[in-house]
Amino acid sequence: MKNILFLIMLLSSLYGETIQQPVAQFKSAGGVIDLVYAEGKLYSATNASCVDIFDIKTKQLIDTIKVDKITDFMGDVINSKVYSVDVYHNAVLLLSQAQKGYRRVHIHKANKTELIIPDTDKLLIAKAKFLDENTLLLALLGNELISYDIKNKKQNYKIQISQSKFSSFALNEDKTQVVIADESGDLKIHNTKDGAFVKLLKGQNLDNVFQVDYKNNMIATAGQDRRIVIYDTRFNTAYYKTAQFLIYSVGLSASGKRVAYSSDENNNVTVFNTNTQSILGVFGENYMTLSNILFINENEFLVSSDDKIINLYKIK
Repeated sequence: MKNILFLIMLLSSLYGETIQQPVAQFKSAGGVIDLVYAEGKLYSATNASCVDIFDIKTKQLIDTIKVDKITDFMGDVINSKVYSVDVYHNAVLLLSQAQKGYRRVHIHKANKTELIIPDTDKLLIAKAKFLDENTLLLALLGNELISYDIKNKKQNYKIQISQSKFSSFALNEDKTQVVIADESGDLKIHNTKDGAFVKLLKGQNLDNVFQVDYKNNMIATAGQDRRIVIYDTRFNTAYYKTAQFLIYSVGLSASGKRVAYSSDENNNVTVFNTNTQSILGVFGENYMTLSNILFINENEFLVSSDDKIINLYKIK
């Protein structure tokens, strides 16, 4: 008990403030890979062949969307990882692991789950999101971007972003632009309608960017170089803050005025004001490597990890 109290005091002294605890928790079926919040519901993509759906108010599991398990190269039946989830009106998009390392895309709507892109298309899709009810944006591991027509099952366009390995992308609010992060550390902004290049952001991250977020003209990165970079695209300005450890995850509030990032090897999350750079709090009790940080409003945010537990925090 004395050792635990000493550790808490030590961590608090390092940050100059008390590490805050979650105000609520959600428990998924497996390690959480992706999170989406929409209309009072939390969608959790897991490594257990499913997406769990929670009511954000009651904190209760209200539904689960399942995909088939797969057979690995040894012939064993294993769970399929759901790499990304998205919601558009009443449709839920699931990108999951399929046979031989390929990926498949399903859309769940009206209690039916339809296969949209099969693994036989042999696409190594890393991330998939809705652009509208009939269009998907797909990013491949080879850093290619595809606009996909759901109804006609064809590609509207396919472009090569760079020769660097893809890491992450984020859409702006109206889904007209996408910012793409990769192992180079540079960010590329493209129009989603035709794939046209818009802008290059460079010189701040020196290595792989694990994640990126894009809210209200603000862009935030989570860097392998231990840098969180904040870009303001309105004024073409940027700055970075350095963490104690690799920054695996980052998330912006809707206004872009608050940002949260994984700030140390203990998986604590630091929140600060993007305008003043003042720290608003440090939040703990995450026991595995963080996978997502998602604001549900300006004062509350969710944190998921390779663990089953999703933590909800409130900024005081």
